[in-house]
Amino acid sequence: MNWKTRIAGGLLLACSIVAAPAFAGSLPDHEEFEATLQVPFRSTGVRPVTMHFSYPGAMPGTQVAWEVAVLGHDGGELRTWQGHSALGTGSTRAQVPWDGLDRQGHAVPAGYVTVRLRAVALDGATVARIGNGLPGQALTLAQQRAPELVEEQRYDVLVGAVAAPAMPHFQALRRHAVTTTALSPMSATTTGGLPYTIYFGNLHSQTNHSDGGGVLSSCVGAQNPQSGAYGPSDAYQYAMNEGLDILMTSEHNHMYDGSTGTNTSASPTTAHNLYQSGLQAASAFNAAHANFLAIYGLEWGVISNGGHLNILNTPSLLEWEYNSSNQLIGDVFTAKSDYGSLYTLMKANGWVGQFNHPATTGQFNVGGTDLAYTADGDQVMALAEVLNSSAFSSNTTETETSRTSYEAAYNILLERGYHVAPSSDQDNHCANWGASYTNRTGVLIPNGTALSLNAFLDAVRARHVFATEDKTGQIVLTANGHIMGDRFSNSGPLTLTVNYASSAGHAAQRVQVFEGVPGSNGTIGNTSSTATTTITPANGDHFYYAKITQEDGKQLWSAPVWVTQGTGGGDTTPPTVSASESGSSGTITLSANATDNVGVTRVEFYIDNTLVATDTATPYQATVDSTTLTNGSHNLVAKAYDAAGNVGTSSAVSFSVSNSTGVDTTPPTVSASESGSSGTITLSANATDNVAVTKVEFYVDNALVGTDTATPYQMTLDSTTLANGSHNLVAKAYDAANNVGTSSAVSFSVSNSTGGTGTQLVQNNSFENGTTPWTQTSGVINNTASEPARTGSYKAWLDGYGTTHTDYVRQSITIPATATKATLDFFMHVDTAETTTSTAYDKLSAQVITSAGKYVTLATWSNLDAASGYVEHAVDLSPYIGQTIQINFYGVEDASNQTSFVIDDVSVMVQ
Repeated sequence: MNWKTRIAGGLLLACSIVAAPAFAGSLPDHEEFEATLQVPFRSTGVRPVTMHFSYPGAMPGTQVAWEVAVLGHDGGELRTWQGHSALGTGSTRAQVPWDGLDRQGHAVPAGYVTVRLRAVALDGATVARIGNGLPGQALTLAQQRAPELVEEQRYDVLVGAVAAPAMPHFQALRRHAVTTTALSPMSATTTGGLPYTIYFGNLHSQTNHSDGGGVLSSCVGAQNPQSGAYGPSDAYQYAMNEGLDILMTSEHNHMYDGSTGTNTSASPTTAHNLYQSGLQAASAFNAAHANFLAIYGLEWGVISNGGHLNILNTPSLLEWEYNSSNQLIGDVFTAKSDYGSLYTLMKANGWVGQFNHPATTGQFNVGGTDLAYTADGDQVMALAEVLNSSAFSSNTTETETSRTSYEAAYNILLERGYHVAPSSDQDNHCANWGASYTNRTGVLIPNGTALSLNAFLDAVRARHVFATEDKTGQIVLTANGHIMGDRFSNSGPLTLTVNYASSAGHAAQRVQVFEGVPGSNGTIGNTSSTATTTITPANGDHFYYAKITQEDGKQLWSAPVWVTQGTGGGDTTPPTVSASESGSSGTITLSANATDNVGVTRVEFYIDNTLVATDTATPYQATVDSTTLTNGSHNLVAKAYDAAGNVGTSSAVSFSVSNSTGVDTTPPTVSASESGSSGTITLSANATDNVAVTKVEFYVDNALVGTDTATPYQMTLDSTTLANGSHNLVAKAYDAANNVGTSSAVSFSVSNSTGGTGTQLVQNNSFENGTTPWTQTSGVINNTASEPARTGSYKAWLDGYGTTHTDYVRQSITIPATATKATLDFFMHVDTAETTTSTAYDKLSAQVITSAGKYVTLATWSNLDAASGYVEHAVDLSPYIGQTIQINFYGVEDASNQTSFVIDDVSVMVQ
């Protein structure tokens, strides 16, 4: 029975995953004890408080001792309930009703109160730690003797009627692919605005490269590594169709050996190739979809022995496991649970990280301290999750009620001194990437900057990020002309402004501004409950971040601003500063020329938005070891400060690094050729190297189709696996040092015969009999004369509006299991007003939608394929023999210059 009944206006929160009991160190990830709490934000009667406990690694019958408390404004307990529940097959639930009264039977006054859940699982290891297995005493003993084993979750709820806060005028930021007129601010907008566009992403998910990609109809937990049905390309397509702008597939680094433990027979080459294929899948998807960012990276670590973190941009597989031949099953050795060394490695390579579902204790330990601060860690760890939806949700309607809060751990990280922005992801293990709930991570990228991995990383390094449970909302904290994520000096008053907008008409019910001191290891306080707050901070370092609760209970978190408060006088003139750099290897010299009307107190040097050095006296210079930077292009910015805290920032200076590795750095040279247009096609390459070529890979339309390790470098390909029309061949040659040479693209054509006899599966294939049995967006099937049909009067006309628009037309068919071949054939006319000869602005994809809901893109055309008349296209459907599928034509048009995709005479012939 599905017990997860949705409660209107409520929130189901899962406790952050803490260190598992002592015996559970060998448990696979996600088999630790977890607890969730669901409470309606608003209620006019009895308010149900629902708890769910999950512990897949425990024996059935294991007791869970729990306590629910309602806390008042001062933190005192107004009402408590205690109880215990026995786990069934890994889970159980409990519920208590709260009637709005305190323990004396008095009505709790109107305002905000906190519902707190504490729970502990009484497995053998826990009982051994606390010395008693009686549920009635377990929580008290666990808090005294093993507090790290107690799960705690808090959620604020509204009692009675409380006036909503006044919100400032705010011109909503542009939403990627959405016009700003769709955004409704809290009050009338003003002219001007911040020069950023919001991109919404899900930065935490898995595919079948590790323990994700599970079929929705049967997915209830983590998949066995590499056993899931769907891989990275499937995930990117699904997320894009779901409306996301960014998806990161973050694969568990220790599962590339095909196991949750250690596979002693694993091949390092197989593991390496799997990781590289994921990077290639992301690269190929980005090349074909300019308005979407696919990211492939690692989720490093294990929950029960340190914690998970994402590395967003590593080109290498980091590992700690060895096979029976003492070979590392990866590219780079990293010691398990050694977070300090990992941070240092990340800094040296320019990698960026995110703390995943951080717990308040038992995780990210360095030198005996949990969530420990290190200077290297502070530079590389830019994000920390404050909330996730359930990792094992199979929900596809964005209504998942199981959501996990990590705000307490996030606050600890800030107090430790970490400069982390909040994120909110879904940790999808089932094939519903981004679809389980409306939570997103919002990333602010400057207007006019194309979406790319580098632009995304720049925004994350700048901490220009917010977390939201509502994809229609946005929150932006500003302070004295600075935006959330900024670090700056200040003197005198500081005005904090919490800006909010919603495209769905929601309103801010509550505003909270939190303040803390980085490095103090203290506590964070609520410094304001208004959207505009002017204060004069005490001298020293501070951080401030904002949280909004909407009227429906959904929450949004801004990134902090980090402020160094000084005693400056009336000086408001910032210094002027310029930067320069010399050297490309060895010792690199950074220089700045800075002047001020009063005096410059210091100059900071930033490389790629990371502070690398400070100088307090002229000439302002610093040196950097080039080996701490990756080879390639970098940016230098200098910031000059005066005694009043005014800051001047130089223009960015681009420079290159070229470190000698002491080994072979010369890539092979390679050229490619192709022969044949139907039947058997031959792909060939001519490759040479200064040492030796180890292999050649052949890519057709950015997809790897084969590899050859010996001359002559050749392979054959069945032409029916490609659609009729033009294709591109690229060859890549590798040497033993893993240098890569890439050939120029070679264009070739495929012309498969579509003749012969067979059975037609498509009904109403010329659209002459109306819309049945086709499913379409409004008006696609029509007989307008401006775009005539190929035959008859009717056709399917997708897009052609000259504005942002999406159309589809689809039909379900069943391909008999007895068929030996199945071919989709159709005629399409592409007509466009675009003038470019190089950029695909508007696209149409021929897709298959499987019975499991998976979208598979077979081929894509764009405005670049415009031509007079209809062109025939054929696509092989033989992989779907014996399946019921939908043939889907999916057209996407951007905001200007129409492109029409006109389709007629569609057939699926089987033989």
